[in-house]
Amino acid sequence: MIYDIRLTIEYVYRAPVAGGRHVLYMTPSQASSQRVITSLLDITPAPDERIAMTDFFGNTAVEVAFRAPHAEIAFRLRARVERIAPEDKPDISPALPALASELAGLRSLAADSPHHFLADSPRVRAQPEFEAYARAQVADDKQTVCAIVASIGQALDRDLTFDPGSTNVDTPPEEAFAARHGVCQDFTHIMIACLRSIGIPAGYVSGFLRTRPPPGEERLEGADAMHAWVRAWCGGATGWVEYDPTNGIWVKDQHIAVAHGRDYGDVAPVRGVVRTSGGQTSKQAVDVMPLGET
Repeated sequence: MIYDIRLTIEYVYRAPVAGGRHVLYMTPSQASSQRVITSLLDITPAPDERIAMTDFFGNTAVEVAFRAPHAEIAFRLRARVERIAPEDKPDISPALPALASELAGLRSLAADSPHHFLADSPRVRAQPEFEAYARAQVADDKQTVCAIVASIGQALDRDLTFDPGSTNVDTPPEEAFAARHGVCQDFTHIMIACLRSIGIPAGYVSGFLRTRPPPGEERLEGADAMHAWVRAWCGGATGWVEYDPTNGIWVKDQHIAVAHGRDYGDVAPVRGVVRTSGGQTSKQAVDVMPLGET
């Protein structure tokens, strides 16, 4: 499936900022399941410095700096991406005890090593409530890791309510889990915490969702903004799989990835610093349309 993607993120400052520096994770990733055909990131006002780079995990980032005062800033992405649905394959992932043995024997610390995604990260930490919830979804010690990933994702989709405005970008996953309300970032952080708590390496994927579903299908939650989902390691034979707990589905060709990391902090679409004496407001708009649709 080929998609045309438009993303706009705008900031308006209450007092003009004297300068700033930002790191942007907005460009769709080039991966085996995804091909970036065209991609243009336009920034207004034009930055005084602009550097494209690749981070440790292989994500494309753009660093920009502004030295002149400005009262607002806009980041606009236009891209065309081909998303290839993963093939349906039999579940050959191991059970949890065998996964632990595989991890113990794995010595790699390369960027894609599952060891980077098993321990606590700055925004996701192991807590007893996450482990208890995760273990309640495990049928027995023979259940495969892929089946466990789906069980936990489906349980979160059932037990949590998608509620824009109930949390913000800094809400801890413990707070969102206790309230059983949140947005895709919260669903994803909670699922990562649940998986890690029982020994399954898991990370965060940022990206986009198709904004208009096929005829007869329901609109997916989170399609009006950048989306997030989970990446879990299910053993050497299966490798990494992706699951969307906000919608209770495996990731296929309706999800377009931008970047992956340990949690949101690694792949926030815009982060940085500005020199100002006032606050700011922001807004985000996303449109993801299959090629040929209007």
